[in-house]
Amino acid sequence: MNDIKIIIADNITALRQKNGLTQGQLAEELNYTDKAVSKWERGDSLPDVTVLLSIARRFGVTLDYLVTRHAPDAAPAPAPERKRVIRNHAAITGMSILFVWLIATLVFISLDAAKQYASWHWLVFLYAVPLSLVVWLVFNVIWFDRKRNYLIVSLLMWAVLTSLYLTLLAAGINFWLLFLLGIPGQIIILLWSSLRYGKNK
Repeated sequence: MNDIKIIIADNITALRQKNGLTQGQLAEELNYTDKAVSKWERGDSLPDVTVLLSIARRFGVTLDYLVTRHAPDAAPAPAPERKRVIRNHAAITGMSILFVWLIATLVFISLDAAKQYASWHWLVFLYAVPLSLVVWLVFNVIWFDRKRNYLIVSLLMWAVLTSLYLTLLAAGINFWLLFLLGIPGQIIILLWSSLRYGKNK
């Protein structure tokens, strides 16, 4: 039994490293804690069959591969299909963010042509920044590393505060105290990022 634990531990470690993942990233994908993954990779505990199946699918190998001893450098390269999917997701995210800026540019041109709001039309690009961050956050939640959410939410908060401040400044109101809201907001985000989820097994 100990021998199979070591074999599985070595194979999980090799596959994870070959795919450039940290223990935390793999744990998040499997909905377990990084401590659980660390135990599996040390051979201290054995993932159950459903988790082994999830690991096999994640790395494009069979269950038989996971329970068979291999040379240390024999882990298969990351599946081209997965790389293609990641590239496609990144392209869709980028296009969606650029679409926000396309709309902002169209609104800017329309307001400039109307001349009525010519002194205010630059604010359109100002508010395109937080909107772009919202789009990035949505796609990051769906497809990418969720740990990056904390950074995006932090940037979003400061972008919204800056947009509001510059809008008020354009109206002749210098309300810099608005940025004080960012202090408790940033603390909340930091505390939120320290929460741990997932199964500890």
